[in-house]
Amino acid sequence: MVILTPTILTDGLIFPEGPRWHDDKLWFSDMNAQQVMTVDLMGNVETIAYVAGSPSGLGWLPDGRLLVVSMTDRRLLRFDDGKMTQVADLFNLATYHCNDMVVDGAGRAYIGNFGFDLGRFREVVPAEIIMVAPDGKAMVAARDLLFPNGMVITPDGCTLIVAETFGRRLTAFDIMPDGLLKNRRIWAEMDGYYPDGICLDAEGGIWVASPENHAGVLRVLEGGTISHRVKVESDAYACMLGGHDRQTLFVLTAGSFNPENQGTGGRIEVVEVECPGAGLP
Repeated sequence: MVILTPTILTDGLIFPEGPRWHDDKLWFSDMNAQQVMTVDLMGNVETIAYVAGSPSGLGWLPDGRLLVVSMTDRRLLRFDDGKMTQVADLFNLATYHCNDMVVDGAGRAYIGNFGFDLGRFREVVPAEIIMVAPDGKAMVAARDLLFPNGMVITPDGCTLIVAETFGRRLTAFDIMPDGLLKNRRIWAEMDGYYPDGICLDAEGGIWVASPENHAGVLRVLEGGTISHRVKVESDAYACMLGGHDRQTLFVLTAGSFNPENQGTGGRIEVVEVECPGAGLP
């Protein structure tokens, strides 16, 4: 296994999540600061928008408008002319707080949720992936997932892979023409790890942030082989391949999860890798 050590790009955050490389910047949600933000490769940070319901997953419609998951009120929002507007109310579809998201090339947003109150964790309750069409129509695309979290879509647009955090696995689906997810199968078992945010590279490897026990970020191949590990001092919750050649791995870290503050000491760390990013996000 190849061991990599990142450097700090920026710190002073609370709980950074949902990283996306777009327009030569890393976009991300500082969830407990209730802000959507960007950082460039020089470490310059900018606040883009405020989201009272705590932002999480980010993505873009084909026309370039930003979509934002609002976690605690279970809504999908769109950033228009400096204002947030509602695309879809997901409260009656999502079992609990909404979470990460990936948006496909047609503008369909796939959104996971907790399934249960993580702050009063007693037992895992299965959750859904909800698909929201560009016109705002929402439906359940897949059911019975154990904390569906980070998601990627392969470059051909045909396969969605999701991290089931409490299932300790990566799970793949075929994307149907209507946007629903079928042919569920295990892409990789991750016994001993809790996969959170993920990103895909051009060789089909998936970088997986695993926040428990300072596991860092792991590069996982289909079937479960781990080829690389990025070591971090705290806990890694999300990752994204970006930069000018998509060979910069951004690692979003924070202190151990606490239900009251959802992390402290948030950082964005970077390390160069050999294989560039691919697919979505």
